Amino acid sequence: MSTALLALLALTPILTVGVLLVGFRWPASRAMPLCYVTACALALGVWGLPIVQVAAASAKGLVIACELLFIIFGAVLLLNTLEQCGAMSRIRRSFHAVSPDRRVQAIIIAWLFGSFIEGAAGFGTPAALAVPLMVGLGFPPLAAVFAGMVIQCTPVSFGAAGTPILIGVNNGLSGAGGEAVRAYATQLGYAPGAVGWTEFLHLIGERVAVIHVALGTLVPLLMVCLMTRYFGPNRSLRDGLAVAPFALFSALAMTAPYLLAAFVLGPEFPSLLGGLTGLAIVVFASSRGFLCPPPEATWDFAPAEQWDGSWTGSISPHCEGEPTRPVGALAAWVPYLLVAALLVATRVVPELKSLALSALSFNLPIGFDAANPASGFLGTPLHEGVEPLYLPGTIFLVVSLITFAYFKALHGFTITGYATAWRNSVQTMCRASIALVFAVTMVQVFINSGGGVNGYADMPIALAEGAAALVGSAWPAVAPTIGGIGAAVAGSNTVSNMMFSLFQFDVGVKIGFDPVWMVALQAIGGAAGNTICVHNVVAASAVVGLTGQEGTIIRKTLPVFLYYALTPGIVFWLIADRLQ
Repeated sequence: MSTALLALLALTPILTVGVLLVGFRWPASRAMPLCYVTACALALGVWGLPIVQVAAASAKGLVIACELLFIIFGAVLLLNTLEQCGAMSRIRRSFHAVSPDRRVQAIIIAWLFGSFIEGAAGFGTPAALAVPLMVGLGFPPLAAVFAGMVIQCTPVSFGAAGTPILIGVNNGLSGAGGEAVRAYATQLGYAPGAVGWTEFLHLIGERVAVIHVALGTLVPLLMVCLMTRYFGPNRSLRDGLAVAPFALFSALAMTAPYLLAAFVLGPEFPSLLGGLTGLAIVVFASSRGFLCPPPEATWDFAPAEQWDGSWTGSISPHCEGEPTRPVGALAAWVPYLLVAALLVATRVVPELKSLALSALSFNLPIGFDAANPASGFLGTPLHEGVEPLYLPGTIFLVVSLITFAYFKALHGFTITGYATAWRNSVQTMCRASIALVFAVTMVQVFINSGGGVNGYADMPIALAEGAAALVGSAWPAVAPTIGGIGAAVAGSNTVSNMMFSLFQFDVGVKIGFDPVWMVALQAIGGAAGNTICVHNVVAASAVVGLTGQEGTIIRKTLPVFLYYALTPGIVFWLIADRLQ
């Protein structure tokens, strides 16, 4: 079969997702089962995979989906606990004290707080925290999900303490066929061995950070402009442009320390320190009115009764059980501060990270033996490790229990109110389950489709090879888009980097383009792909009880993806001669 035809077939599951969700506006709960069937049919009929491998990939996807559902449950439970005990109403008042302007609030919560949490935990955790917080403040749920998804670009390459670089790019370049990469690193002066390879990864991280800063400095402004255009009472971009000075200030407050951390400390810390530093600077500045809109120019959404029906979910920003004693600002914020502290500690402190990764951890299927790859699901090499204490969902659950105990003892929070929080959280999780299960299982079939009787590469690689054959020397222009498609389908910048880093490096060598910059473009595109990732959208929507609007969200975040993926690709294509 020709490379072009194989690439077109590999593109079919992605096209099916786009047509059904974005074109026909099907809810993900209807579209994703059909997309899963499409991927399975291709894997069996074209790639020639044995049915046990397809079933094993589906089993792995089911395990991953259960982990994501647990994260959703934990995030929603914490939100519902804060709503029921009255802490969320106090948080709303504290944000109004900083600024009642929704544009300012969106930048602080989604961009700065979201970047910090992305740096600490990654894997969808920022949306699980920031999106319900915005809904609790009175944002329309659809607007909150939109804002939470838009910022899933700049901080993502260094999310979860640098995982997309240190694990994604590292494993992608150092695996089978990576000898040429190691030789190239040595040629650049990075001595063979662990230290030299680490320094080489840091070089890649530095270049990724440079591109991200150039692009990401406009992201907060782009976010508020699109938010006011889509959800504002005037449907106007000008309402967003009105806070351009504040948006650019907030962007630089994050990207300047982000870039410094990439060069001085390495890939683990740019998003973590950039988000935290920016949050401290901007909250302090905005509380004193620096560059904020004057009171008479405060911008807000229209009253809730005027919202479009598609904007609302099943979780509404109100408290059903007021505490018997007033809740102080510090007490109200402590649960979120505790979540952030535990996420950072279990990702950055080596001893705690080791404990969280090892305690209670196990492999599925039970008894998987790394020395015997055939002991995976259904006798295949596919398996999935489960680390309960490392999952953000566990941290959300523990903090929810601590919050209940504290507010019960000091503020009269009742068991009945907490039971209501649990019941509502289970219902929210269940509503997201069908879409999420089929989205993740489809992804696993798609990325584990190699090794069939027909000898074809995995579908993502077949797609990339077809694109490379089509565009030739113009490959830098499309390289980030390929990385973005990989992340959008796989739901992970890390997985996209694993799949495509070596391929991108080899293409760079073949066309005479600096291969290190090519890998950096791959990482940039992989980060951008998170803004349109189906199962990230499903998960973010689920935490605010919003279902059936996945296609609408992707249509609204697509301009951000195109900006983030196409701009660096075209720029580097135009200057390719200078990088040879």
